[in-house]
Amino acid sequence: MSEHKSSNSWSLALVALGVVFGDIGTSPLYALKECLHHAKPTPGDPLGVLGPLSLMFWSLIVMVCFKYLGFITRATNQGEGGMFALLTLFRSAKRGFKPQTTGAIVLIGIFGACLLYGDGMITPAISVLSAVEGLALLDAKLGTDLSHYVVPISAVIIMGLFLVQRHGTATIGKAFGPIMVLWFLTLAILGIINISSYPGVFSAISPHHGINFLMHHGHDSFVLMGLVLLAVTGCEAMYADIGHFGRPPLVRSWYVIVLPALMLNYLGQGALVLSDVNASLQPGYHHFFSLVPQVALIPVILLATAATIIASQAMITGVYSLTQQAVQLGYLPRLKIIHTNPDVRGQIYMPQVNYLLMVCCLALVFHFKSSTNLAAAYGLSVALDMTFTSLLFFLVAREVWQWPLWKAGIPVIIFLIPEIGYVSGSLQAMQRGRLPVQFLVDEIGKDRIIRVPGAAVFMSASADGLPLALLHHLKHNKALHKQVILLTVRFEDSPYVCDETRHTVEEHCDDFYRVVLRYGFAESPQVFDDLVQALEGKTKLNKNGITFYQSREVLLTNGPGKMALWRKKLFVMLSRLSRPATGYFDLPPRQVCELGIQLEV
Repeated sequence: MSEHKSSNSWSLALVALGVVFGDIGTSPLYALKECLHHAKPTPGDPLGVLGPLSLMFWSLIVMVCFKYLGFITRATNQGEGGMFALLTLFRSAKRGFKPQTTGAIVLIGIFGACLLYGDGMITPAISVLSAVEGLALLDAKLGTDLSHYVVPISAVIIMGLFLVQRHGTATIGKAFGPIMVLWFLTLAILGIINISSYPGVFSAISPHHGINFLMHHGHDSFVLMGLVLLAVTGCEAMYADIGHFGRPPLVRSWYVIVLPALMLNYLGQGALVLSDVNASLQPGYHHFFSLVPQVALIPVILLATAATIIASQAMITGVYSLTQQAVQLGYLPRLKIIHTNPDVRGQIYMPQVNYLLMVCCLALVFHFKSSTNLAAAYGLSVALDMTFTSLLFFLVAREVWQWPLWKAGIPVIIFLIPEIGYVSGSLQAMQRGRLPVQFLVDEIGKDRIIRVPGAAVFMSASADGLPLALLHHLKHNKALHKQVILLTVRFEDSPYVCDETRHTVEEHCDDFYRVVLRYGFAESPQVFDDLVQALEGKTKLNKNGITFYQSREVLLTNGPGKMALWRKKLFVMLSRLSRPATGYFDLPPRQVCELGIQLEV
């Protein structure tokens, strides 16, 4: 490992803030917001806020403090970290594995490294897009619509970011470091100011809140774990970048500045929500920027924009380190490597990799156009990368360090418990509707969708995202009704549901609602009447003018699925035996419109 003089350790710690911790340091902009959007806290039930907060706090402790700083960053190959460092350590051990087993382990390591390359492409794109999208908060003050400029501004910023890489990690870090110090101080101050609104938020530090939340939310808890992962993105970059700075500066930066600032800000956001849950449920509410006094809003938005741009630096430098190791191991052809600091072995610049990353990032920006569209793939990539790192670390601990099974196994099991939740949650998140409701709300707010008289009810099995029927209706008809209701019907484990909990209504914007109706398993659903009653007092519905839209999937057996043909036919037959929602929910037949969709299995 490269030796860094102790007198220089604090200056390296400052540089590390700008290079290593930018990604995880900007998580407060969106991590808790996404978690609470899924958790849907209700007044009088603090668990809906304390639970996600507790999970985020202990994810930071377990993943960063315990796993990466406590164990993983000690497993370096001549000072270098990352997936290839673990793989090299494993291959250097004298072991009795069969060639097939060794080959499989090498493939896992290479696949994990590829995931980090994917992170290196996605992180700059998603970070810069989220930064520029934040400028939309200035629309009201400036009296203009900046949304049309999000993609071109993001592209210019990304090009500029990659063009300055040739100046080296140390030079960039010295420029970024002070900005990140100001950013972390801002996070801490905003958190401290707002914690006073609900001091009881400190109880979120207890892990029992997170455990209780997961136990009481069943299947939805998996999705939440995938969102909690957003609070710890950047860990792999920290390990991959260790060759640039050494371990001591990273430890000092984390414990002295980064962790306290993150936790104070998350607690401040949670306290503000708990002090007025109803306000936090209103459309347009931003959990982070609600902490900011109006007089400081514009400076904080600009600072947040700078911080999120800096966040992509961690992955860029991590990819440099990973590529250098791949070249040395013979997995990649020889590429040009420029050492930008003669005193520190790991500080390098690779022009070919730099420009390849730039092209890939620009392609992602122009193709996906928003950070939301990139989020699911981003989470899954990070979660799998963390999991493979844990598995390879176990092999290194056993075969290289000769740790007994219990000593190597116990910490890895602790690592894997949340990581399996992250992977499962990310997979669940990718299976949800690909377009979030906010996407359509934004389009409606910008008058980009033609509205016609009447009320349309779109049936959806999930209370998240946009129903498939709505997307197909909008795609083919190019218009939406004046009143739009997304309707989900749920059946509870109890035989009956009381009238007070029969329905919940969420208003996304004017005359755009999501309604969830609940019934006991012994009840017959009266969907039409209960829907009208649920919206009474919020909007006036003409019963004869309501149209219920639902999708009717026509399954075909000629798809690419590996299932045997007879099984496909059996599945299609059972699907056709399913009773349509029209009769099951007792909807008026003349007011139901089915949209046929062909799916190949």
